[in-house]
Amino acid sequence: MIVREAKLKNGTIEQYSALDQAIQTAQFIRNKAVRFWMDNEKVSKANLYTLCKDLAKEFPFAKKLNSAARQASVERAWVAISSFYARCKQRLTPVGSPDHGSETATQLPSGRLRQRPGSSLQVVCVKTRQGAKKKGFPKFKKHYRSVEYKVSGWKLSEDCMSINFTDGFGIGTLSLFCNNETREDLHTLKINRVRVVRRADGYYAQFCFDATRKEEGVYTGNVVGLDLGLKYFTKDQNDHAVVYPQFLRKSERKLKKAARRLSKKFVKGAKPQSNNYHKARKRLGRVHLKIQRQRKDWAIKIARNVVMSNDVVVYEDLQIANMVKNHHLAKSISDASWDQFTQWLEYYGKIWDKAVVAISPAYTSQDCSHCGHRAKKSLSTRTHSCANCGVEICRDTNAAKNILKKGMKMLGVEWQHGTSGQEESASKEGKHEEKITSVIDGQLEIVSGLR
Repeated sequence: MIVREAKLKNGTIEQYSALDQAIQTAQFIRNKAVRFWMDNEKVSKANLYTLCKDLAKEFPFAKKLNSAARQASVERAWVAISSFYARCKQRLTPVGSPDHGSETATQLPSGRLRQRPGSSLQVVCVKTRQGAKKKGFPKFKKHYRSVEYKVSGWKLSEDCMSINFTDGFGIGTLSLFCNNETREDLHTLKINRVRVVRRADGYYAQFCFDATRKEEGVYTGNVVGLDLGLKYFTKDQNDHAVVYPQFLRKSERKLKKAARRLSKKFVKGAKPQSNNYHKARKRLGRVHLKIQRQRKDWAIKIARNVVMSNDVVVYEDLQIANMVKNHHLAKSISDASWDQFTQWLEYYGKIWDKAVVAISPAYTSQDCSHCGHRAKKSLSTRTHSCANCGVEICRDTNAAKNILKKGMKMLGVEWQHGTSGQEESASKEGKHEEKITSVIDGQLEIVSGLR
């Protein structure tokens, strides 16, 4: 499936208000489906489809929404429900099952038994050490920003320059502003779904096409292990480093200024707030949106270049939810957006048929990449000095080498330090070299090289 996006413009205030009503109705139906699942046992997807009909009969505003759009809202709820079931099966061991009492099942942090009453998951489960994290129980959505239509409820013009929404809200016709690539796909490809998304700078239409993106990749024979960090966004086994631009830090002054203006216009107890308040709220939202887009653009460019230039990419699967508990580094960790970067790595790996491997980051910084000796060190220690073999290299470079070794082992390939295609990054006597790269127009460029 390919997703293209176009901005909806040239609409009136009444049309945009109707779009908001459609989005609120989709939120209502989705939350009703979650509540129905929580209050009843053995709820299936068909039961939720039946719920759509009942809601349309009971609530006049729900009937205004297209029937296919109501089903799409229910399907969103079902995705959350089915994902919850899948995580429970992976991370919980039922009491009385054949696996209960085995070595994996007896590794309990506190021996707690957990059962969620009122749900259709009718089994008492035991938390294992692996399943100590939250299972993602479906929650009610308070701030909904999209409504999804299937093959009905909308109609494109012949020149694909506008779209007409034909449901009961009376949205009408809106102009589509997009690039030539999106316009060409609108003419040639089959559209499965249309999703209307509300953002800080306006409304967008996302078109889901029935097609698969597949490209011919150029195989270079290179392998790379990536250590993700804050000082350097990525650093590989050859000491090549990429510095993160810190988009949030650079825009903090604008954010604080917009937040102060919003706070001054807020009147406690006033419902609704003034028009000036909502204008200030939108200005603040646009600043956040710009930072979000900068992060996404950065992640796409870096991931694309990494996958294009290597046949095997190995990265560490960081538990970011645990890392942000350190409040001294939480803002910098969130700004780095490692999760988004790794998602695009996997995406481009599938497109170009490249191997992208995620490994556990355990002891990658502590173990010596040359002899395997483990020596614990604090985060402030940036140089790896092995007491066993005497090697002295950068801490991140050492971690990248260990990451690459683990990844190649998972693929069934034995990787040795100093093989062809890999530069020696350090010696026992001298210091390591550093090559810092940046991204300019999507291309990696060496900024400085020190020997």
